[in-house]
Amino acid sequence: MATHKSALKRHRQSLNRKARNRSNRSTLRSRIKTLREAVSRSEIEVARRLLPETLSLIDRSIQKGVLHENTASRHKSRLTRLVNSLARPAAST
Repeated sequence: MATHKSALKRHRQSLNRKARNRSNRSTLRSRIKTLREAVSRSEIEVARRLLPETLSLIDRSIQKGVLHENTASRHKSRLTRLVNSLARPAAST
């Protein structure tokens, strides 16, 4: 454990940042999970409403350093494709 004043402060800061990052990551994962569940239940309207909110949260996660930009792009692409694939069969019937 740190013993001098500046090291103690750094330790406190690291704990605060860890808690903040954990919270942001948890919120992001929960939102993605909610969107995927809506798609799996074929709730088209709910999925369409959740998609922009989720994409916005992913973008904010990039700014906060929770996600790397390429990882975020991959998530956004896959989620968008998922929601669009749900809407496509319904339009053809």
